[in-house]
Amino acid sequence: MERIALFPGSFDPFTRGHESLVEGALRLFDSVVIAVGENPSKRGLLAVEKRMELIAERYKSDSRVKVASYSCLTGDFARQIGAVAMIRGIRNTTDFNFERSIEATNRRLFPEITTLMLVTPDEYAHISSSIVRELLSFGHDVSEFMPEGVDINKYLTK
Repeated sequence: MERIALFPGSFDPFTRGHESLVEGALRLFDSVVIAVGENPSKRGLLAVEKRMELIAERYKSDSRVKVASYSCLTGDFARQIGAVAMIRGIRNTTDFNFERSIEATNRRLFPEITTLMLVTPDEYAHISSSIVRELLSFGHDVSEFMPEGVDINKYLTK
């Protein structure tokens, strides 16, 4: 039986920090589904389709990584795809406290799905999608925060 991990998030945009968590999850699971959550009430920097395209381009040569979008409860989506675990990234204690509350709720509602919190490596712990978005809004180069070879400008809607 294939052991599938779900890595949910907004990924607006997908960064080197996210990439490091996918690498960690691939050491533990047969495959990882990176799932872009759709929230129609939130307007992001990148359209959901562009986020998915960026992630798919990054992992085009790795069949263990799939990209999807969803608009239901994350636990319901995890069940739909047969995931045994949900991957959550932790950069700091603020992230931990937030993620711990979500994990407790998910454990009650979806007891068959384990939440696995992976600590972001030190060299990427300062990177957040919101910081990348802000830097972009002021015209700064963000290539050092993006996965190698990903040109964020290719995905920005003009």
